[in-house]
Amino acid sequence: MKKEKIGVPPELTELKARLAEHRLAQYIRLNGGVPIPMAGAIYWLALAYVGTRTGLEGWAGLALPLSGAIFPLALLLAALMKNKFMSDKSAVGDVLLPTFIGMLLFWPMLVMAIKSASPELVVPILAIGMSIHWPVIGWSYNRTALFSAHSILRAGLTLLVWFTAREQILILIPLAVAATYILTIAAIYFDVARLKSKSLTPLSGALS
Repeated sequence: MKKEKIGVPPELTELKARLAEHRLAQYIRLNGGVPIPMAGAIYWLALAYVGTRTGLEGWAGLALPLSGAIFPLALLLAALMKNKFMSDKSAVGDVLLPTFIGMLLFWPMLVMAIKSASPELVVPILAIGMSIHWPVIGWSYNRTALFSAHSILRAGLTLLVWFTAREQILILIPLAVAATYILTIAAIYFDVARLKSKSLTPLSGALS
């Protein structure tokens, strides 16, 4: 006796399509939440400068606590740009809290690196670890590929510097991460402009 194939109910297929449209609409409304990557770029450019002025201990002593300034800086940039990424609600917004909790779990690795025989590992761990949440953020905007590309490129460049110019990691890894942010911001602006040119109408609020 043949087993009956269980397909996706039509109502779920429709819901999935509507949810994808809803996520993309928020991406368009918020210009991809660019104040956050802008703040990230500023943070990493600042760390590149710090890398020219101090050694590993001084660099790490500033890099770790100053990472907490990224979000307040993003809020300031959002206010200047009139980007309402904090107040704009989404039907998939509940995924963000566990996403950030998962991302923050890389911090014990920083502590282990600092206490190990290779404390310079703090630099690549911070560079890669702070991008762990990007693919999920991309999914929430229906732009998984674009945001995942940021994480992949960032990790790849970090590894490249680590294996080819380890004596310059305090400068080159931050510059590589900042460059990835800048490239991503440009890609987001281009992508949003392209979507707007297709006359997609942004949805407001949650799904109805």
